[in-house]
Amino acid sequence: MVFYMPGQVEPVQRNADEMSPREIVQELDRFVIGQSKAKRAVAIALRNRIRRRMLPDDLAEEVIPKNILMIGPTGVGKTEIARRLARLAGSPFLKVEASKFTEVGYVGRDVESMVRDLVELACELVRQERRTHIQAAAAAATHERLLDLLLPPRTPQRPRDAEAQTREREEQESWERSRATLKSKLEAGELEQRNIEIEATTSPSAGIKMFTPGGMEEMDMNLREMMPGLFKGAKQKRRMTVEEAREHVQREEEEKRIDPDRVAREAIVRVEQSGILFVDEIDKIAGGGAGRSGPDVSREGVQRDLLPIVEGTLVHTKYGMVRTDHVLFVAAGAFHVSKPSDLIPELQGRFPIRVELDALGRDELVRILTEPEHSLVQQQIALMATEGVVLEFTEDGIFEIAGAAANVNERTENIGARRLATILERLLEEVSFGGSELANKHVRIDAEFVRDRLEEITQDTDLSRFIL
Repeated sequence: MVFYMPGQVEPVQRNADEMSPREIVQELDRFVIGQSKAKRAVAIALRNRIRRRMLPDDLAEEVIPKNILMIGPTGVGKTEIARRLARLAGSPFLKVEASKFTEVGYVGRDVESMVRDLVELACELVRQERRTHIQAAAAAATHERLLDLLLPPRTPQRPRDAEAQTREREEQESWERSRATLKSKLEAGELEQRNIEIEATTSPSAGIKMFTPGGMEEMDMNLREMMPGLFKGAKQKRRMTVEEAREHVQREEEEKRIDPDRVAREAIVRVEQSGILFVDEIDKIAGGGAGRSGPDVSREGVQRDLLPIVEGTLVHTKYGMVRTDHVLFVAAGAFHVSKPSDLIPELQGRFPIRVELDALGRDELVRILTEPEHSLVQQQIALMATEGVVLEFTEDGIFEIAGAAANVNERTENIGARRLATILERLLEEVSFGGSELANKHVRIDAEFVRDRLEEITQDTDLSRFIL
C-alpha cells in the first residue's frame, strides 16, 4: 500500500549523490509512515552505492552491495520504501514476486527473466530521458512535416525564357505566401481538426508463438535477429486530423533522433551499477512450515536458480550480457508460516541486512487516514460529493475506524493498512447505496455512527474473518 504524507509532493531538488543517510530518511518520511529501521537500512545501502562510485575502479569492483531482507506483514510499506528509494536515486527498479517463478524444467518464468525485464525497464528509462533532450528539435521537425502534409513542397522548374521565369517566380512567391499563412494558422491551433493523410507505422501482428520451458524470451530474441524485417511493422496510409497526426509524427521524429544502440549500452551500465530488484513474497519459496502446500518440488529449485543471480552472474539479454554482481536485491516477505532460516543457507548469506517492519497499530492507522493528501477518507468525501452528499468525519469517528481496523488485524489475519479500505466500504455501504436518494444529504461519521455499523462484525471473529 502506498502511504503519502500530507502536502504537495515536490520533486527532489538535490541530487541523491549529495544526500546523507539522514537526509535520505527524511525524504522517505514524506511518503511512508513509520518503519524507521527499514528506512535507515535502505538509506545506508543507497549511500554505500554512492560511496562505491567514488572509489578507484579496482577497489570498487570488490565492494559488493549489502542486500536487504525485509520481514513484516502485508500492508506496512515494504514495497513503497524500495520504490521511493529507487526514484530518489534515479535507478532502474523492478518489483517481482518470487512465487511467479519456477525452476528450470517447469512451465513458467525462469528467474533470469527478472534481469531481462529490468534491462527493458532501464532502456525505457533512458529513452524517456533522451526524449526530453530532443523534444524541442522533434517538435520543430513535426511542425515542418505537418506543413508539408497540408501543403506539399513545390518542385522548382527550370524555365527557358524570360516569360517562364517570371511565371515560375510568381508561383513560387504564391506558394511561399500560402505556406506562411498555413504556418501561422497551424501555430495558432486553427487547423487541428482539418483532415490529412499520413503514412503511419502499424504494429506487427503476432505470428507464431513458441513457448519454451524458460519462457519465450530467448525464442523472441532469436526470431528478431534472424528475421528483423518481420517485426518492423508496415507503413499504411491513414486519414486523421492534424491533432491526431501530430502525435504520430512527433513520436516518429523522436525515434529518429534516439540511437537504440546507445540507449542499450547506457541501460546495461545503469542496471549493472545501480539497478534495484525488489523480490516480494520470498517467504513463499522458503521450505518448512507445517501444513504448507504448493509446488514443493520446485520451491527450493527456485532458490537455487536465484542464488547465482544474487551472488553475481552473467545474464543473456537481447541487448547484450548483463552482470548482476552489483545489482542491489531487496527481498521481502511476511514469513507467517515459514521463517528466514528456512531459506537455503547460501541464499540467507546473500542477504546480510535484515530489518523487521513493525505492524501498524491504531496510531499509525489514524495518521494514514488523516495525513495523506488523497487519503481514503478524502476519496470517500469526494465520491459522495458528486451526488450532493456531504460526509463529515469527526476526530473521534476516525479514531474509532482506526481502532476497529487494528482490532480486526489483531484477531484475524493482519493485512495492515489495507484493512482500512474494507472497513470504510462496510461502514459507508448504506450511504453509498442510497447516494442521491438519501433524504439527509449531510452524514456525520462520528464514533457512535462507526460503532453502530461495525459492532456486530468487529465483535464476531468468524464473521469478521469473511467480511473484513
